Amino acid sequence: MENFIIIPFTVGLIYLTLVLIYRFVKWVRGLSKLDKLRLVQSFKIRRMLRSLKEVFYEGLLHRKIFRKNPVLGYMHMSLAFGWFLLIVLGHIEVMAARRSLLVPFYLPVFFRYFETGTTFFASGIFSFLMDFFLLIVLSGVALAMLKRFKKQLFGMKKTTRLKTGDRMALTSLWLIFPLRLLAEGMSAELYGNGSFLTSSVGHIIGSFSSESTNLVLWTAYSCALGFFFAALPNSRYMHIPTEVLLIFVRNAGIRLKKRNNTYTDIQVFSCSRCGLCLDNCQMAAAGINHAQSVYILKNIRNNNLTDEQLFNCLLCGKCEVDCPVGINTIDLRITQRIESTLQYNSSYNYLEDLPARKASTIYFAGCMTHLTPGIIASMKTLFHMAGENVWFMDEEKAPCCGRPLMLAGQHDAASKLIVNNTRKILGSGAKTLVVSCPICYKVFREDYELGNVEVLFHAEYISRLIREQIILPGKTTTRIVYHDPCELGRGMGMFEPPREVLRATGKVIPVKNEKQMAHCCGGSLGNLKISQQERAVLRNQAVKDYQQYLPDVLATACPLCKKTFARHRGIEVMDIAEIVVSSIRKSAEVVPVKASVKEEAFAEELV
Repeated sequence: MENFIIIPFTVGLIYLTLVLIYRFVKWVRGLSKLDKLRLVQSFKIRRMLRSLKEVFYEGLLHRKIFRKNPVLGYMHMSLAFGWFLLIVLGHIEVMAARRSLLVPFYLPVFFRYFETGTTFFASGIFSFLMDFFLLIVLSGVALAMLKRFKKQLFGMKKTTRLKTGDRMALTSLWLIFPLRLLAEGMSAELYGNGSFLTSSVGHIIGSFSSESTNLVLWTAYSCALGFFFAALPNSRYMHIPTEVLLIFVRNAGIRLKKRNNTYTDIQVFSCSRCGLCLDNCQMAAAGINHAQSVYILKNIRNNNLTDEQLFNCLLCGKCEVDCPVGINTIDLRITQRIESTLQYNSSYNYLEDLPARKASTIYFAGCMTHLTPGIIASMKTLFHMAGENVWFMDEEKAPCCGRPLMLAGQHDAASKLIVNNTRKILGSGAKTLVVSCPICYKVFREDYELGNVEVLFHAEYISRLIREQIILPGKTTTRIVYHDPCELGRGMGMFEPPREVLRATGKVIPVKNEKQMAHCCGGSLGNLKISQQERAVLRNQAVKDYQQYLPDVLATACPLCKKTFARHRGIEVMDIAEIVVSSIRKSAEVVPVKASVKEEAFAEELV
């Protein structure tokens, strides 16, 4: 009869183990041969230790969450690390009591029930530590309950919506440790094998103490454990084991492809739905609360993703910054868009087989820069001052870089543009490609194979000219607030070159929401569903935040951001190239090349 209490726990554990083996084997088998080789090689000592270190810091201590929100971090840490310590210390305690390294798998879980009067070396210390770690876990459970009903106390505006399976798993998780406390408290009252916490609880419930009550409490504890294990694979808590696999796979160098693969599944199942990505999503300010990454990941997992959710995203990358697991939400969404648009075809009859012009430097302005001809005029001035032999590649009849098509899921279409542009770039013999649009910069750096051609963003190019004293901007007292474009900042990690350029012209004012946490301007090409009114809400939100720093000018390094912010009449907006040329003109009376009539007319026509 005594062994009956381990049955629910054992059944749940066996079921969970079988499901994990099946899924992990399926996911690993689904990797390409090269990725499998990478995964095997990642188990070399140094790389494996690196992965284990990350598992410890992020899977148990939840360091990223702790840094962002200490109370929330403690809640996650107390549950994960506290439970881990109970398991580890429980096994050590049983091995010390039995004086054997081989002990029944269930005994550490039910030790206080089966060992009613055993004393052994340091048994009192073990009892104290087990009570202490149980108290830590219980504090985490209490915080989790409080968060579910009073999220504002944790500094959170929103939490994720739970489905039935999640509710069942959550309820069983909440019951596990209170039931363990009651069961160990009853055993402590009956057998005197507790410490400060369990003995105190035992005294409180002592009037109900009996062998039968003790059996009921331990059985209830076993049922809660077994039910949680059984519910885990089909709930949000599948992230607990999957995150470990994700860390090893990611550190092996395995990345998302342009089509769904098992790495997609690993990332999807690693989402804990912690809700950290919800509060910083600017879409909520426009009343869009159904397309955030946490809901996309959930719906991918449940096979009920809609195009309205899939394409209603700025792809600004804020959720990637917030994600404590490190899920690549942008590439995941683009991969899903590719799958969703496979039936669409595009014509490329307009692509003319024009010869490349020989030049040492190529300037590719990009579609968005053509809508802001002042940037083109400023870049022409800078090229002229630098004495560069420049081929303005997309001045006339040039195709797009391909990135907007990629964001829309049109991978095959983008690939054809990339092939066409690559042929021209390599055919020019150029050593340097300068771009003034972050969207173009990202695709040229990540998706083009340009050999030895150096790809420079215009901020890098201008910074180089300043360092080499080829151009000499005049520094003024102008107060400049710099807006980090999403594709350039979070997307490419470029934060300092634009600021270096601006510091040479005026005073750059640091702001709260900058760099990794910078606002999206709202004009993103990645969102194909948002209305102009909703875009205006996001734009005004960002401008209002910047205006509190009383800037003379709002600087950016993205033509799309400039055009979006320029629609707000309450602030002057300039690209860094325009600011530099203006600074040079004021200090040395150098007149910049004006935008041509053709460029102005082209911009007006597209607007």
